[in-house]
Amino acid sequence: MAGNNLPSPRQRGLEEKIGAREQRKLRARKARDRTVFHGLGAAGIVGWSVAVPTVIGALAGLWLDRAWPGEFSWTLALLLGGVALGCLNAWYWVSLESRAIEEDERGADP
Repeated sequence: MAGNNLPSPRQRGLEEKIGAREQRKLRARKARDRTVFHGLGAAGIVGWSVAVPTVIGALAGLWLDRAWPGEFSWTLALLLGGVALGCLNAWYWVSLESRAIEEDERGADP
């Protein structure tokens, strides 16, 4: 049977090794490109997700303290509320990104 073009078991094993190696190279290249800018972007999202509610809370508290002065400090209360809200927001973004990375890793494993 000289016309048989089916690969031998040895050839199939070699093809699988080469394919697996190529997949690892592609994943490494994708991860390397993603870490530099993606890491900076993720840090920016986390920072802004904490900073924005904190600043908004402090400004709203200052306005309330000027509009209705009293013994209770709205500035301090809303500042702490903004920090708490910002931390929850940051936790949400980090967990979302973590799930996306886990799904990528699960899908990339042979």
